[in-house]
Amino acid sequence: MSVRLVIEPKGDPRGLHIDVSFDVPPGVTVLFGPSGAGKSRTLASIAGLLRPHQGRVALGDEVWFDAERRIELPIHRRRVAYVFQSLALFPHMSAAENVAYGLPRDVPRDERRARALEMLTKMHVEKLADRMPRTFSGGEAQRVALARAFAMTPRAVLLDEPFSALDAELKAELLREVGEQLARDRVPTVLVTHQPAEAELLGERVVFIEKGRVSRTTSMSDAPFR
Repeated sequence: MSVRLVIEPKGDPRGLHIDVSFDVPPGVTVLFGPSGAGKSRTLASIAGLLRPHQGRVALGDEVWFDAERRIELPIHRRRVAYVFQSLALFPHMSAAENVAYGLPRDVPRDERRARALEMLTKMHVEKLADRMPRTFSGGEAQRVALARAFAMTPRAVLLDEPFSALDAELKAELLREVGEQLARDRVPTVLVTHQPAEAELLGERVVFIEKGRVSRTTSMSDAPFR
């Protein structure tokens, strides 16, 4: 995946102006920087939730966004798994229904249920299949959100600090499980974080971002975390 984006501040000319360029090969690329550096807005632009002012986003030969050529692929056609801290589970749907929701509409009902149960099992929350989100603990809700993201067989994965609200023990457990899933899928993945431990556990390369600009790109082994 190649990312070239210019994102102007919304409504405030004194706000953060983002101008970033980086590539995301198969595997996990960490977008690392302090809060307010522009990481989340960059991720939202890749997903198609935010329209950049200039730039280009492409996955292989498929162009998702090109301001100059006026190309803007709809979100559902990008088939991106996007997981963030607020989770955004549908409160009126069971865990299985939440997971199945992300699947293509032409998948038969029985197959949707089977795929949902498969992913809930991989995330060790199959017992929640018919329960509603209001009954979930924070860790359970995060596992359901991750199951939904991976159920769609995504072409790219975007993780926006999805572990930040979890306690240390649960975070370590989920990081390990997500790492195993990402290793199996081997799709271009961007992890947004400001936590070195998360970056080192999941990442293979690091893009450092400060004040809306890329300051450095390096392999994880050369990252100055220690």
